[in-house]
Amino acid sequence: MSLNDSERRVLSGMRPSGRLHLGYYHGVLKNWVKLQHEYDCFFCIVDWHALTTEYADAGQLSQHVMDMAVDWLAAGVSPSSATLFVQSQVPEHAELHLLLSMICPLSWLERVPSYKEQQEHQGSKDLSTYGFLGYPLLQAADILLYRAGQVPVGADQLPHIEFAREVARRFNHLYGSEPDFELKAEAAIGKLGKKLGKLYSNLRKAYQEQGDVQALETARALLKEQTSITLGDQERLYGYLEGGGKVILSEPQPILAEFSRVPGLDGQKMAKSSGNAIFLRDSDAELEEKLRRMPTDPARVHRDDPGEPQRCPVWSLHQLYSSAEQLHWVIEGCRSASIGCLDCKSALCSSLQAELMPLQQRAIDYEDSPDLVRSILAEGAERARDEARETLAEVRMAMGLNYR
Repeated sequence: MSLNDSERRVLSGMRPSGRLHLGYYHGVLKNWVKLQHEYDCFFCIVDWHALTTEYADAGQLSQHVMDMAVDWLAAGVSPSSATLFVQSQVPEHAELHLLLSMICPLSWLERVPSYKEQQEHQGSKDLSTYGFLGYPLLQAADILLYRAGQVPVGADQLPHIEFAREVARRFNHLYGSEPDFELKAEAAIGKLGKKLGKLYSNLRKAYQEQGDVQALETARALLKEQTSITLGDQERLYGYLEGGGKVILSEPQPILAEFSRVPGLDGQKMAKSSGNAIFLRDSDAELEEKLRRMPTDPARVHRDDPGEPQRCPVWSLHQLYSSAEQLHWVIEGCRSASIGCLDCKSALCSSLQAELMPLQQRAIDYEDSPDLVRSILAEGAERARDEARETLAEVRMAMGLNYR
């Protein structure tokens, strides 16, 4: 895979924990639907990651995987535009994880911020396992296996992407060398032509001797545009540029997504574990009941007490789902007490139902066709395995595991 191809590839995954709620829809799935038309996207249901914390409660895992797949498809993630698959159906993830574990210092895993945070947050679970300690390395393997140059994440996940970059860098440093590397790199410069070869050499010198980052980026851009050299020469020149060896595993870059904070029924961040979630496939009756029980502005003790929408959790959901005209109606009605809280909630319920109706209809179609869903995931796994095998072939060769 060329560096340019790598930069056009996106890898993202989600732990299966059952049906998805509005937080996932606005925070992740809508972004995926957009990305699938702009990049070569691989979207993975990471069931092995689920086991790193839920290993003692795995009975529902297969159903959770199916629920997640149905919700993805219903939300508009398309198997014709992206590759959808289940992590455990691509065993190459496990092999690359194992091989990378040979070179990953233990201290790197222990310093990942989420390691201690999750242990404190989930104190009721025994997380003193290698699976939990090593899950950032498994996550790095997920990304590096597809040589994905782009990974959509929130700011809290940036340490995990930097960890994956460090693992790739260490691997390339250890195994990117080859006999007569510098001679081959210099020969590759000659293939660029006199003018471009001189420009590349000057940019390389500016970066290595003066630390000129702009020169590094310019040289990278120059290499991406070249069609007169082989992929192997391109990888050599990329490594030679930075003073290393041949690039085998691409270092991923984060796509910092603006993940919407969707308020839950209590006004706090929506989360299944908090019991404040509205699920994508909640029935009309379930939705009405959840909204009916939502707390409102505490100043509105009686029906004719005026209120302030900014103090009310219901208003936050109105801002996501209601029209400008309806928002104006809520503000005026609440502040003047011309509408009651149940009137306000009823209007919100109608807006939510209108948004979810087409998604829920698609979900019903997929629920009624489980073999189709399994077929989509199986076909995605085959495509993912084709890409994964190519990467592993190079990794094995670099590590001396070539016995043919």
